[in-house]
Formats: sequence, structure tokens, C-alpha cells
Amino acid sequence: AKLEFEVASVRPSAPLDIQKLAAQIQAGKMPRMGPRVDGLLAEYTYMSLKDLIQVAYKVKPYQVTCPGWMGTQRFDISARMPEGSTKDDAPKMLQALLEDRFKLKIHRDTQEHPVLALTAGKGGPKLKESPATNAAIDPDAPLQKGEMQMDTADGPARMTTRPDGSMTMNMGAKGITTIKMDGQTVHIASDTTTMEAFADMLTQVMQMGGGGGKPVLDMTGLKGNYQIALDLSLPDLMAMAKEQAASMGIDVPGAAGGTGGGRAAPAEASDPGGGSSVYKSVEALGLKLETRKAPVEQILVDSAEKTPTEN
Repeated sequence: AKLEFEVASVRPSAPLDIQKLAAQIQAGKMPRMGPRVDGLLAEYTYMSLKDLIQVAYKVKPYQVTCPGWMGTQRFDISARMPEGSTKDDAPKMLQALLEDRFKLKIHRDTQEHPVLALTAGKGGPKLKESPATNAAIDPDAPLQKGEMQMDTADGPARMTTRPDGSMTMNMGAKGITTIKMDGQTVHIASDTTTMEAFADMLTQVMQMGGGGGKPVLDMTGLKGNYQIALDLSLPDLMAMAKEQAASMGIDVPGAAGGTGGGRAAPAEASDPGGGSSVYKSVEALGLKLETRKAPVEQILVDSAEKTPTEN
């Protein structure tokens, strides 16, 4: 039988009140955003159609090819699963909802795409192995102050934001990573990360702006958990972000085509031979990023409606 929600409400998300959001985070009250399945209740809050496809088909952001509007319009979905359903049934039910309410039609394809391969450097990795792996997250454990839980393709994750602006992402068995800004430097550290999780984190950094939109794939062959620490240049990351936004046609002052009339400094991180702090930091770990081609499975959107059918 086709897995479907018993009943579901789909509504456009209200615009974010940034000041209110910042005040909540400062007070340790994390907003309810993203996917959350609790018992028979499935909620998807302030999510784009592209986000929802990622959750429904359990893929990474770079594996979804779709029109630009699908990454900008936001929706709130509240749905109830039938009695006897489990959390594992929710993705299939979300697929059915997207097909029914948004008339979503997709197909899968696997083709070779340019990627950034994370590999061992010439002298070998300079990594210290963690003495123990991180415990899996108990999705039913009470949330602590400033903590927010999200359901990801790799299972539940918990993010903690602190008053000093630092953030910790707990990915369970894939490790805990802390990100903190200090002046013009972004510090990223983890005591228990896997190389797969490290590659995912680098993908997010590189696709924040620059890197040509290429995902970072772990090709180190290293197993287990490791201790890593990176110091990245904030101006470097900001230049990457402006360059990426300009390439997507987004109006950014100072970027190419933006209202500032100028052009952002070239994103050095898009060139593995450049002097970007991202590449230098990775090299300091005895690793390297190099452009290769690799088979990547894609979810390609054939068609979808911008407005869902009535509740």
C-alpha cells in the first residue's frame, strides 16, 4: 500500500522577524525550523520545496537539480501519520504529499560531475585519532537550553547556539563540530568527526559561496573518528559568498552585477591552486582538495506547481 499522511496542512511560511529570531536565540530559545517527526506528528517548518525534496528522498543539497524558485519560497507543513506508522515511514509519506499537493514529478539519474575530492596529501594525513566515537543521538531526549533538533538524511542532529555566537552541531556517530567567530577568523573544531562528516562540512563552506558549486567527497579511505581544527578567513568566506550570489543572479552590493557597481574579489577557493584559507587549512591537516569527476546520483525535477492545492 502507498504510504500517505492521514491528514496534512500546507501553508506558505510567514516572513521571518530577524530581530525577534535573534532575541530568541540570545535567550536560549531555539526556533522550530526544519523537519521534525514526533510520534505520529510530522512537521516541516520554514522549508523550501528543495529542502523538502532533500528530506523526502534522503539526499544532499547538491543532489537536487531544480528551478531557482524551489529554493526560495518557504512552506510550513503539519501532518499526521496513520496509527502504527514509524518515523521511518515519514520520508515516503512526504514524497506522496509533494506529488499530490505540488504535483511534483522527478526522475533519478547518475552522471559524472565535477567534485572536490578530499584525499591524503603527499606526506600523509596529520590527524590525531579520537580515543572514542561519539554516541548516537537519542531523538526522544529532552532538549537543553539553546538546543534545536533536526532530522537529516544521516539521522537526527542537534544544534546548540550560545550567547557568544558560537554554534555546536552534534551529528551523533559522525561527530560533534563547534564553529566560532573571532574577529576576522572563523574557528572550526571537532574532537570526534569522521572524514565523511568533515567532507560534508567542507561542502557547506565551499557552497556558501565559491567552489563552483562542487560537492566535497571523502576519498581519503580513512575510517574512524578524528580531531580536526581549521581557522578560516572571514573576508575570504565573504568574498566567496558574494561571488556565488552574483553567479546565481542575486543582487549583492559590491559583487558582479550588484548595486555596488563593482565586482567582489575573485573567490580563490574556487581554484585549488589558489591561496584560499580553506585550501591552506585543509593542507595543514595533511589532506588536500583536488578537482576530479565522480558519479553523483541526482534528483532532477521535471515539473512542480508553485502553489500547493487547497488543504
